[in-house]
Amino acid sequence: MTAHLELAGWEHVSSGKVRDLYAPAGRSGSPDRLLIVTSDRISAYDRILPTTIPDKGTILNQLAVWWMGRVDDIVGTHLIATEPNPADPADPRAVPEAVAGRAVVCRALDMIPIECVVRGYLTGSGLAEYRDRGSVCGIRLPDGLVEASRLDAPVFTPAAKAELGDHDENISFEAAARVVGRPLAERLRDVSLALYERARAIAAERGVLIADTKFEFGLDPATGALVLADEILTPDSSRFWPADQWIPGRETPSFDKQYVRDWLASPASGWDRGSNAPPPPLPDEVVAATRDRYIEAFRRITGADPRL
Repeated sequence: MTAHLELAGWEHVSSGKVRDLYAPAGRSGSPDRLLIVTSDRISAYDRILPTTIPDKGTILNQLAVWWMGRVDDIVGTHLIATEPNPADPADPRAVPEAVAGRAVVCRALDMIPIECVVRGYLTGSGLAEYRDRGSVCGIRLPDGLVEASRLDAPVFTPAAKAELGDHDENISFEAAARVVGRPLAERLRDVSLALYERARAIAAERGVLIADTKFEFGLDPATGALVLADEILTPDSSRFWPADQWIPGRETPSFDKQYVRDWLASPASGWDRGSNAPPPPLPDEVVAATRDRYIEAFRRITGADPRL
């Protein structure tokens, strides 16, 4: 059980790998809004690690908010408030001062049980599936692709959301359509690809490649409108690569938690990810290097420093 803060006016509802969810006190059964607090926890290989990364939650939250302000003409976002209200610290629709910088107040939505993954480059689980089948999520790809190959056009490769501690399962578009219906599946695909193309162009201007990313959506319970939710385009949900170090056929250094995954998979960690043993604590140097990567991603993409 992960620890969470007690916040006046808010009732803790649940905790995920990184985020803590709150509803207005006394209204957890049917809230109209939610408070999402991004912690400094870090997960890898579907496990929450025992070591936190200082300032990680603040960096992720502020980067996601920055991105949402640049794509909200494509699809509406869940954001209601991103800051406290100095004139009324008890404002029930503002972010509590105790979690300023790492939290947002957002619309309560009917969440869609599909992870909307978009891949512009071949790596990770997509590369593994391609090597095995020549395709990713049922999409046939050209022969001869290698690690970090740029795809001719980005592909929408959905995944079925898993319970906490389990791994999301890559599925075909047809499987996604069976879950949510074809019209909604097509809308999710089209909006996800549009979001990725917008973000890819913005990042490219700053010397960053977005290899892949994921989006989550919900439906407004009052209007049925599609709404962009959760967090977007952060080092937790995306692979960010420095453009000047990208070489197809080689692994590209990244500004994300791949550094942590690599350490856990190395002999230095002494951990067998296939066992039931919990992951080991991260060494101080891995913590510091990971924090530096998150800050560097923020700086490169936004051109500013996070408010820590």
